[in-house]
Amino acid sequence: MLQLLAYLRFWLRSGNAHGLHSPFVFGLYTSVVRHTGRYGAYEALEARRQELLASPTTISVTDFGAGSHTDAGAQRGVAAIARTAAKPPHLAQLLFRLVNYFRPATILELGTSLGLTTAYLAAADSRSRVVTLEGCPNVAAVARETFSRLHLGNVEVVEGNIDDTLAPTLSALTAPLDFAFFDGNHRYEPTLRYFEQCLAHRRDESVFVFDDIHWSADMERAWEVIKAHSDVTITVDLFYIGLVFFRTGQPKQHFSLRV
Repeated sequence: MLQLLAYLRFWLRSGNAHGLHSPFVFGLYTSVVRHTGRYGAYEALEARRQELLASPTTISVTDFGAGSHTDAGAQRGVAAIARTAAKPPHLAQLLFRLVNYFRPATILELGTSLGLTTAYLAAADSRSRVVTLEGCPNVAAVARETFSRLHLGNVEVVEGNIDDTLAPTLSALTAPLDFAFFDGNHRYEPTLRYFEQCLAHRRDESVFVFDDIHWSADMERAWEVIKAHSDVTITVDLFYIGLVFFRTGQPKQHFSLRV
């Protein structure tokens, strides 16, 4: 019910390309968000999704985050995780297009799950370095199989509670953090803490993407704090995800746009 009400509020305040006066956001929206073509990489990625959805395997899962609206319990089927935790094709492909558009050299993902969304991030540019953090070893093992099956050699998996692994992972980066996808803990305090930790490693051209910004009242509150942060200049609320930019010289602007 909360998400339905949130979507109704979003729909009433959101728009499309008409009336967009920011050239940067207009180009992003028309060339990336609303792009309707297909890339050749999609076929193999979606074939892997079908394999995961058909998997008969059950694994023991350790969940350090806020859990799931639809899944519970320590024993979970790989197929159920793929159905409820993996980003659906239209959102995974949007992330692919964002990486393809901005060409980040260093990508950090907080929350690997079965690796399907990670694979979309990595497949967009084989020259990028993708570091992904996953709390559960059994889930990480399935993700590694995903990367192997898709021949993605530019992904590094860091296992362990993100509360413990994020700081050392960031410290070990040898280049600025160009792109970060936050999908590891859908709660207010951890989301803001991870955001602050990553801020120290970003540059003006970095892109931060937050998943499920309307997933709960906690996430909506965190999104408002992120929007108000002094380093943030532009945000784009696409309902399911939120885009954050730090472009120096840009006036502070917030957009709500329909995907």
